[in-house]
Amino acid sequence: MAKISESEWKVMKILWDKSPLTSKEIVDYVLEENDWSRKTVHTLISRLANKGVINVAKKYKYYEYSPCISKSDCQIEETKTFLEKVYNGSLQMFLTNFVKNQHLSKEEIAELKSIINNNPKEQK
Repeated sequence: MAKISESEWKVMKILWDKSPLTSKEIVDYVLEENDWSRKTVHTLISRLANKGVINVAKKYKYYEYSPCISKSDCQIEETKTFLEKVYNGSLQMFLTNFVKNQHLSKEEIAELKSIINNNPKEQK
């Protein structure tokens, strides 16, 4: 899967929520929350299309854009990259650091325990 930059994530989030969209619609949504130029947003759209992360379809006289990959797949890949970069690939080190440094409620702790205890991918 192609690496998506922080700026490209902002475009992808909009597409995951609202696609298909024209480039003008994407630009308008992105500019509501960011102080970027229209050209910058068009560049991000082009990069995502070149990476094969978004589909481009000709509709009448406009092009429509939609994601080729799910938000979940991108989140999983981003998580793997983060774990590798920051924790040398160790999920245990990450979880230990996270749990020790967060104020988790009893409900959150119970949910985490449930997820761990019911992990269908558990290694035996």
